[in-house]
Amino acid sequence: MASKNRILSIDIMRGLTLLLMLFVNDLNMHVAPRWLGHMEASFDGMGLADWVFPGFLFIVGLAVPFALSKRFFRGDSNADISRHIITRSVSLLIIGVLMLNSTRVNAELTGLSMNLWALLMYIAVFLLWNDYPNARERIYTIAGYKLTGLAILIYLVFKFRSGEEINNGSLITGWWGILGLIGWGYLVTAFTYLLFRDSVWKTLMAVLFFLVLNILSSLRLLTFLDSLQPYLGVLIGGNTPFIVLSGLLAGVILKKLKSEENSNIIPIFIALGVFCLVSGFILRRWFIISKIWATPSWGMICNGISFLIYILIYWIVDIKGRKKWAGFIMPAGQHSLTTYLAPSVLYHLIWMTNLPILIYKQSQSPAIVIAGSIIWAVAMAGLTALLVRFNIRLKL
Repeated sequence: MASKNRILSIDIMRGLTLLLMLFVNDLNMHVAPRWLGHMEASFDGMGLADWVFPGFLFIVGLAVPFALSKRFFRGDSNADISRHIITRSVSLLIIGVLMLNSTRVNAELTGLSMNLWALLMYIAVFLLWNDYPNARERIYTIAGYKLTGLAILIYLVFKFRSGEEINNGSLITGWWGILGLIGWGYLVTAFTYLLFRDSVWKTLMAVLFFLVLNILSSLRLLTFLDSLQPYLGVLIGGNTPFIVLSGLLAGVILKKLKSEENSNIIPIFIALGVFCLVSGFILRRWFIISKIWATPSWGMICNGISFLIYILIYWIVDIKGRKKWAGFIMPAGQHSLTTYLAPSVLYHLIWMTNLPILIYKQSQSPAIVIAGSIIWAVAMAGLTALLVRFNIRLKL
């Protein structure tokens, strides 16, 4: 049961962005309207899909002050919290890299089809990172599950071959994948909060630092750091940390004003949202709005949208108390990693068995394609709720 002091709007917005992520990822963009998908790298503009991921990054940052404050309250030391941050970040990086490479499997060289390799990888992830109930009473059983998951992952890594010249056909970090980007953003943001706690101004300085990095990187003024790009490219580029830290700034403001029962939360968030939107369009004079190129104009506009959407949800849910409408979203928001990964297991099972489940994708009617993907996304939210009932829920 959720705590009566829990800010439900955080779970709901997290669930909403995940639902939209599942929807846009499932769309057949050869048929669906262009504005629902991602724009090309060189196109100056954005579609719905270009906001969804930064919207999720924003809420990752916004949740950090509340999550870490619980650890402070129960007496965790800075060393304990640092270990938690590093473990969680590294876990996200590992899963992100494995997901990124799952599409590079060469069946002949690996000895496993792409779908089978990916399916085994997801099963191993669930075995290794599942939040098992009654852990103390079942320590040996759970250790067996985790060791099995680890053994499968090690086997898959050693078996992996892409047939490409890059890294001799082995795994690559590339752009780290979606979860890897979240891992880097969380790492910076969580340590920023550990260092600055609830200081709005110090947090703002961290936001501006990574915004400046993003601008300098977009202007190609940081080429002297190119040798570090394969390892620290996400940080040097600045964009992902900038967005997650902007969410942290929102969380710090919300936490301080909520504790004081301050009625200025809504106008402050609206002002910040409008400021980010205006700033983004001003930056457009020098940088096109491009998700693929991670431009500062795109990041700033996405932050503006996130501020405004979040405060609307906060007003509806946490102030007005109207939360029944979001009941089906809550499990997805509370178990976000499970929601994101479980559909991938189904995709690979469907592709392996050729089951005619995704037939709506073959339609030439945009309405059918969109309706099918909406039903898929909602069904995946329901799948998460079902899995949680059976104690299948990932926790890093």
